[in-house]
Amino acid sequence: MPNLGTLDLASGVGGKIEKDNVLSAVDKYEKYHVCYGGQEEERKSNYTDMVNKYYDLVTSFYEYGWGESFHFAPRWKGESLKESIKRHEHFLALQLGLKPRQKVLDVGCGIGGPLREIARFSSTSVTGLNNNEYQISRGKALNRMAGLDQTCDFVKADFMKMPFPDNSFDAVYAIEATCHAPDAVGCYKEIYRVLKPGQCFAAYEWCMTDGYDPNNEEHQQIKAEIELGNGLPDIRRTHQCLEALKQAGFEIVWEKDLALDSPVPWYLPMDTSHFSLSSFRLTSVGRFFTRNMVKALETLGVAPKGSQRVQAFLEKAAEGLVAGGKKEIFTSMFFFLARKPDLPTQ
Repeated sequence: MPNLGTLDLASGVGGKIEKDNVLSAVDKYEKYHVCYGGQEEERKSNYTDMVNKYYDLVTSFYEYGWGESFHFAPRWKGESLKESIKRHEHFLALQLGLKPRQKVLDVGCGIGGPLREIARFSSTSVTGLNNNEYQISRGKALNRMAGLDQTCDFVKADFMKMPFPDNSFDAVYAIEATCHAPDAVGCYKEIYRVLKPGQCFAAYEWCMTDGYDPNNEEHQQIKAEIELGNGLPDIRRTHQCLEALKQAGFEIVWEKDLALDSPVPWYLPMDTSHFSLSSFRLTSVGRFFTRNMVKALETLGVAPKGSQRVQAFLEKAAEGLVAGGKKEIFTSMFFFLARKPDLPTQ
């Protein structure tokens, strides 16, 4: 499906939030974050409200600029952004060893771009778990258009309290989603619970790397910009994710920061010094065009008041992501494959 047009973007800002309430939602969302005086504990204790507001506000911007799969990918020279995203999703399916007719869970599925690609690639049935009503309604419409509404579905729920019985799924994956969890151990324990014994969980996590210095003010600012622009309570270190997996009961099969070997930097599409026709909307010229269109549409009353503010904090997020990537203090693709041990034999 083609990306949304500018009018689709304008009409979608705010998701399920009433248009007259978008500006106040932006105010409340921003106040959760360090840049506006917010505290980490407040973000963690109110993560459901914060993350829901975030995705109501930004989903149409994401789909407009990025397509249906809201994630980054390592990229080969000569490979397009869309090709790299598909390959990144296929890699996950291959690492999980997915087989036809298996039941798979996508934790934090967005509007289901990866869900649809992985379901088609592996001939599996994929359930997308998401706590945002607007994204689920959008995902269901896209499933119908793709002819996948009989094999793939969505469940609205919090991934800290999943509404599934124990040992329900043959495989579980998460793509840049469980970084929204206020407690990694609690989130991974829920994934462990619903996964069948002997089966695997694979994920791409957003993490601060070992190069991050919590006492460095520039590093702190970059981290705060990423948290603000991406609805994150806190960004964990890579070793904290691994320790959380072990505490949840998983055996770690292997792990690696896939950003380290990417011939084309993962953050390149957002780097304003780079120009690309294939991802024009992400370039500095494309952003300038979008910024002014959103301003005009908000002035005319087509886009709700607050739309420009959303555009602004997303641009600030892009700056933080590029800076974090260039300094190698942040990665968007810390990969791990973890296994739930088999049940003990009697």
